[in-house]
Amino acid sequence: MKKLMEKLEHLLELGGTKKDITLLVISAAALILSIIKVNPLPFDASWIAIILCGVPIILEAVIGLVTEFDIKADVLVSLALIASVLIGEDFAAGEVAFIMQLGGLLEELTVAKARAGIEKLVKLTPQTARVINKGTENIIPAEQVAIGDILRVLPGETIPVDGIITKGQTSINQAVMTGESLPVDKAAGDEVSSGTVNQFGAFEMKAVRVGDDSAIQRMIRLVQSADAGKAKIVGVADRWATWILVIALTAAVLTWLISGQIIRAVTILVVFCPCALVLATPTAIMAAIGNATKHGFLVREGDALERLALVSRITFDKTGTLTYGMPEVRAAVSCDAGFDNDMIYEMCAAAEKMSEHPLGKAVVNCYKKTTGKAVPEVTDFNMILGRGVMAEVDGNQITAGNSRMFEENSIKLSEKLQKEAGAYINEGCTIIYVAVNGSAAGYIALSDTMREESEGMIKELKTLGVKPVLLTGDHANAAASIARKLGIDEFYADCLPEDKLNRIEAYQNNNEAVCMIGDGVNDAPALKKANVGIAMGGVGSDIAVDAADIALVDDDVKELPHLIALAGKMMFTIKCNLTFSMTLNFVAIILAITGILNPVIGALVHNAGSVLVIINSALLLNWKRKN
Repeated sequence: MKKLMEKLEHLLELGGTKKDITLLVISAAALILSIIKVNPLPFDASWIAIILCGVPIILEAVIGLVTEFDIKADVLVSLALIASVLIGEDFAAGEVAFIMQLGGLLEELTVAKARAGIEKLVKLTPQTARVINKGTENIIPAEQVAIGDILRVLPGETIPVDGIITKGQTSINQAVMTGESLPVDKAAGDEVSSGTVNQFGAFEMKAVRVGDDSAIQRMIRLVQSADAGKAKIVGVADRWATWILVIALTAAVLTWLISGQIIRAVTILVVFCPCALVLATPTAIMAAIGNATKHGFLVREGDALERLALVSRITFDKTGTLTYGMPEVRAAVSCDAGFDNDMIYEMCAAAEKMSEHPLGKAVVNCYKKTTGKAVPEVTDFNMILGRGVMAEVDGNQITAGNSRMFEENSIKLSEKLQKEAGAYINEGCTIIYVAVNGSAAGYIALSDTMREESEGMIKELKTLGVKPVLLTGDHANAAASIARKLGIDEFYADCLPEDKLNRIEAYQNNNEAVCMIGDGVNDAPALKKANVGIAMGGVGSDIAVDAADIALVDDDVKELPHLIALAGKMMFTIKCNLTFSMTLNFVAIILAITGILNPVIGALVHNAGSVLVIINSALLLNWKRKN
C-alpha cells in the first residue's frame, strides 16, 4: 500500500509539472500576441497571462499574509500587478506574473531531479543474498541477513551486506564506494562492503554490518541529508519586501492625504512595483547560464552560480575528474640481461591476452596501440584469481602478476628489482611483475592517465584566488603523485564517501564556501553537501549528475576557471542592476510625490528600467574571460 501511494504521488507530481509548463507556454504565447499587437480576442491577450500566472501569485500572497503574516516578494508583485491593471498597463502585469511563475517552475523541477537521483541510488541496494546454513544454500531478501550469517557471493553479483571473506579469493569493483575504476584483490580475512561488485571468483563471507548499518545504506542516508543545511540564497526582493511594502503604502497614503489626489498615490504604487528589482537577479542569472552552456556547463540549480561566486575552495575527486580513469602502461622494464624492455612488454601482453582483468586488458590494448603489432599467441593459459596469470608463450612459461603470486609460486624478486619497481609505486603506479620459466625477468608499470588540461586548469584557479584540494579514494602514493604534478598542496587519500563529506563540512564550519567536482556514485554525498556540486556529465554516473548543481557536459575541465570567473562577473552585474533599479525607483518616487509623474509616465519609466536591466544582463551572454 505504501509503495502504491508513493507511485500515485509521483504521478500527481508529474501531472502538476506538465500542467504548469502548459500554462506557461500559453501565457508566453499570449504575451507575444500582445506585444506585436495581434489580438484575435475581444480583450488584451495579456489578460491570459495575468489570469493564469498572476492570480495564483495574488492568492499565495493573500494566504501568506492571512495565515502567517509572511511578507515576501509575492506581496510586492501582487501590488504591482493590481496597480498596473488599474492604470491599464496590462502587458507589464502579465510580464511580471509570467517571470515569477517561470522561476517557481524551475525550482520545482530541481527538487524533482534531486529526488530522482536518490531513487537511482536506492536501486543499487542489493535485493537478495545467498545464505549458507548447515551446508545448504538459500536465497533470502538482503534485509533479512543477520550478523554472523555465512553468505556465498558468485562472480558478477553485488555484495549484499558488509562483511569479512572467510573462504576464497577474488577481485572486487569498489567504484561505488571509492570511485576507483580498478578492482581490488581480496582474499580470506579482507573486508568487503555492500553495494560493491564481485568480478571474478566465488567466495564466502561472514556478515558483520547489515540492514541500515551497511555501507550502501549509510551512503543513501548521506545523500538524503547532505543538502539539508545548504543555505539557499534569498532573493533581494524577499529580503527587503517588508520595508519596501511599508514605505510604498506609507508614501502612497500620505501623498493622497496631503495632496488629495488619488492619482498620485496610484503612481507611487506603480513606480514602487519591484519589476526591475525582481528582474535584476534572474535575468543576469539566465544570461550567465546561457554563457555557461556555450562553454559546456549545464546549470541545473538556478542559484548555483550565485553560490559559486562565494567559493574559496574547490575539492576534486581524482579518478575520472583530473584523470581519465583508464590505466595505461607507463613503462616496461627488464631486469634480465637475456631480455630487453620490448621483449618483457611483448611477453606480458601475450600472457594477459585472454585475461578479463582490467589491468590485463590495459596491457594488451596499450601494447597494440603503441607498437602496432599483433599480440603473440599463447597456450596453457591459466588465471589465478586475485593474483595474476600464467601462460606459455613461444615455448616459455610466463608468469605475470602481483608480489603475492610470486611468493606463492616461490619466484624470488631481487632487491634491485623491488627497489626500481618501488620508485614507480611511490609515483602511484600499479606493478605487474613478469617471470620467465620461474625466474623474475622484469615488470610492467601502469598508472591512471592525467587529463592534459588538468595542470593548466589548476594554475588558473589559483590565479582566481581559489584553493584546490584533492579528495580521492585512491591510495596515498597515487594521490601524492597526482597532487605533486598538478601543484595541489592539500590532498587526502583513501577517502570513503563519508570522509569526503566530512572534509567539506569541516571547511564550511570554518566559514569557507566549497565547490566539489566529481564523477562517481561515491561522490554523490559530497556533491550534495558542497555549496556547489559539479559533476562530470560524460563519464559521470547518473547519480552523481543528479546530486550536482552543475554538470560539465563534455568533461572538459579546462573551462572550470571560466565558470568561476563568470560567476563573479554575474554577481557584479547583479549588484549594478540592483543599484541602478533602486536609484531609478527612488528618483521616480520623488517625482511621483511632487506630481511631476502621472501613472502612464510612471509606468513608462518603470518599464524602461526593466528593459535596461535586461539589456545589461544580456551582455553576460557573450562575455569572455580575459586570461
